[in-house]
Amino acid sequence: MTLLTLKATVLSIVLLALALAAWSFATQPKEGQPPGGRVPGPAKVFVHAATELTDPFYDNGPNDKGIGIQLAYSIGRVLAGYCLAALLAIPIGFVIGMSPLWRKALDPFIQVLKPISPLAWMPLALYIIKDSITSSIFVIFICSIWPMLLNTAFGVAAVRKDYVNVARTLELGRLRTAFSVILPAAAPTIFTGMRISIGISWLVIVAAEMLVGGTGIGYYVWNEWNNLNLNSVIFSILMIGLIGMLLDLSLARLSRLVQYAD
Repeated sequence: MTLLTLKATVLSIVLLALALAAWSFATQPKEGQPPGGRVPGPAKVFVHAATELTDPFYDNGPNDKGIGIQLAYSIGRVLAGYCLAALLAIPIGFVIGMSPLWRKALDPFIQVLKPISPLAWMPLALYIIKDSITSSIFVIFICSIWPMLLNTAFGVAAVRKDYVNVARTLELGRLRTAFSVILPAAAPTIFTGMRISIGISWLVIVAAEMLVGGTGIGYYVWNEWNNLNLNSVIFSILMIGLIGMLLDLSLARLSRLVQYAD
């Protein structure tokens, strides 16, 4: 462990302690306020978390499933939509990055579709697909595709011309040049787009599941709010943040495998 890492770790622990202290102070009962009428403090939330995590995969019916099951549903939907988006976005991004003609032809469509909120597609998806789970996956697909497509196109277009010229000198075909020269050079930028997409996907799935209900961490949060169980609401918020961090770290570790020294 380097000195910088050690200092950063100590600082993180100090900031966490200060945040917990501020949370605890802010949730102290006020004079005349009933005990059940306030936001729970960290101690109550951590006790509740310990109880939930002792059996995270229990299943007592449609409206009473453990946090582990709810997270598994959400992660599965995110990965399904995310992988479908990657299968489409990366090849199209390659074409856009390598061809100025296709870049100019597709740019108006991208600029119109990219700013549309993914959740705006949900009513149309529900009407056409008529299945809430598939509609959620479609929404994740829509929100994931743009960062990967644009970063792939940018990374491919930014590959140094020297690399491409060397490939031409060696008389490599376009397909072999794309896989042997351009893909390795553009891979760090492509993975940056993939990291952005996974973060956006995890954000969107929570809102999508709140709309469609049924299962998933978004539905879990909304259901616990309807039950006025703030311990579960805060606990699920913390779990959403933890899973999001783990998804990003997974992509970050994969991206290190394709980094290279220029």
